[in-house]
Amino acid sequence: MSPFSEDAVRSLKLGETVFVSGPVITGRDEMHIRALELSDRGESVPDDIRGSTLFHCGPIMRENPDGTWSVVAAGPTTSARMNKLEPEMIRRFGIRAIIGKGGMSKDVAEAMKEVGCVYLAATGGAAITLAEGLSRCTGHEWLDLGMAEAMWRFDTDKFGPLIVAMDSEGNSLYDKVSESLVRVP
Repeated sequence: MSPFSEDAVRSLKLGETVFVSGPVITGRDEMHIRALELSDRGESVPDDIRGSTLFHCGPIMRENPDGTWSVVAAGPTTSARMNKLEPEMIRRFGIRAIIGKGGMSKDVAEAMKEVGCVYLAATGGAAITLAEGLSRCTGHEWLDLGMAEAMWRFDTDKFGPLIVAMDSEGNSLYDKVSESLVRVP
């Protein structure tokens, strides 16, 4: 259940399958940059970034006639794009879970270990299926960044399946796979 407590995050083990229910926000490069720059200047950032479940995603959204928004597609973004920004996001805002694809760096893993955060891998190419788990758009920030880079808020209901691919102890499925590869000369 999102938002996750630190204890709940630390209880998740590498390789477990989870579904998320509760609030999730989206954010890619520009959202990270905006949040960190505002914080650096002592300006306010949306409260729901703190302790969040952050989905690396640039959703395709449709504005409804009544002014609400509906998600059309929500595929995960390659998380390595945020490697330089994510350690500070995790430390500064206490991010509890990151959803994305492809894993993240050792620096991110160290920040996750310090703060109590996990990386949940989503299946690439499943944008329509994942969108079904984002049951309701509850708002947005920074539309001036563009649809894909804005921060979107969602209520989720059984969002997933997601795999604990990096846990709060510094373990990574991506590292385990790399270590197991046989190199052919």
